[in-house]
Amino acid sequence: MTTTIDDRSDESYWPNFIDGAYCNGGAGRIAVKNPATGDVLAEHALADAADVDRAVQAAHRVHRSGQLAKLHPMDRGRMVRGIGKYLSDNMESVKRSITLEQGKPLFESEAEIKLAIRLFEYFGSMAESLEGRSVPCDDTRFDFTVYEPLGVSAQFMPSHYPIYIPARALSVALATGNACVMKTSELAPISTIWLARAAEAVGFPPGAVNILCGRREDAGVALSTHPDINHLVFIGQQHCATEVLSQSARNIVPSIVEVGGTSPTLFFEDGDLDAFIFEARMGSYWNAGQFCCGVYRVIVHESRYEELIDGAVALAESLEVGPGIESGDFRPYMGSMDSNEQLQKVLEIVADAKLNGAKCVAGGERLKRAGFFMKPTVLRDVDPSMRAAQEEVWGPVMSVLKFRDEEEAYRLANGPRHSGLMCGVFTKDLGRMMRAAQRIRAGHIVSNQTLIGGAELPFGGFNRAGYGSLKGREALMGYVQRKNVLLNL
Repeated sequence: MTTTIDDRSDESYWPNFIDGAYCNGGAGRIAVKNPATGDVLAEHALADAADVDRAVQAAHRVHRSGQLAKLHPMDRGRMVRGIGKYLSDNMESVKRSITLEQGKPLFESEAEIKLAIRLFEYFGSMAESLEGRSVPCDDTRFDFTVYEPLGVSAQFMPSHYPIYIPARALSVALATGNACVMKTSELAPISTIWLARAAEAVGFPPGAVNILCGRREDAGVALSTHPDINHLVFIGQQHCATEVLSQSARNIVPSIVEVGGTSPTLFFEDGDLDAFIFEARMGSYWNAGQFCCGVYRVIVHESRYEELIDGAVALAESLEVGPGIESGDFRPYMGSMDSNEQLQKVLEIVADAKLNGAKCVAGGERLKRAGFFMKPTVLRDVDPSMRAAQEEVWGPVMSVLKFRDEEEAYRLANGPRHSGLMCGVFTKDLGRMMRAAQRIRAGHIVSNQTLIGGAELPFGGFNRAGYGSLKGREALMGYVQRKNVLLNL
């Protein structure tokens, strides 16, 4: 099977997209590896601070001119929905791009694109829904509010979902009339070119969408500190978020942040084990466990502990692991991790757990082949103090802890410093489910499943998992500012 990314040509070099033009980078090029082989897949333009400035100035020009903000929301919404249509029309090429640069199976890449399409459909349709209100006054005054776009939205994107995560930020920003400058991950910068092509194809003006790849210490700093950005979206690792937010705070830039965390999954004594195993297939091993709401930390009632361990081991051992490009149809199959650095970190977390008394009952090793593959892993007898229970593992590892009663379950669930994005609760008792929803400090609580739902559902974190809504109607409010108008009659 050929390993070209774009079916139209053998692409070995991919440009940035600034002010409506595809261009080279001032910092040269960066090699993008195929994580299934470890070999260089292609090169991508690498932006420097001057490139970032050009992109921000182009976006700023679009914002100041009103080319987006003054459009009728219906027309803007049609263009946003058009991006989704473009992705659908180019499904085969886009999913190959994702798989080859990020590592997930082709069927997972197709699912990712469909989620992205849904975002553009939903927020494109929501463009007309932002309505102000009148404020009651006496008969000498009339007061009303309107919402306006913030301006230039600077967006910092991760590698694990190179179309879906950028779509979450881009769809809302454009629907509300903002111009965007997006910095992609250096690990997976190629797939986002399809978003640039889509924006161009549906008629967004030059400068409305700018997408570039650059290093954190160069392009990243230039973007987060730029005086002409009006808004910031960061999705990625906690320590990187700290740096970016510290830099942007000098200009008092409103932000939306998601840094994931170690989301808990609670399995009570009446939980449905078959339902859990079905969900864990997605939550623990989808995208090789590189998932912001990954089922890394499973907290199980002691009466069901051994039974769940047996089911988890059977699940892990049922999965075939190999190059994503070789799996077009859905089946028990897991691709590679997206970098050797992350694979090594996960192996260190497993080694730490074993050193401190946990038992690895499935996997726990690197696959003996080229590429960045790890065996699906299950750890038992995990102590809450271990790294496996305190950190976002970001790999195909399920750590299983034990609890005696509800109070202990809630204490363990809320314990880690970086917990607060999502919690899955497996129980047939509605009262217990509601108690868990009240007691667990997380932005998203789901019953008898681990998936986070569609574009229409609000989603964001508690604690140090981030802030601001990334989906649902609430997401619109994070991209606009209120203006109050008072008229003396």
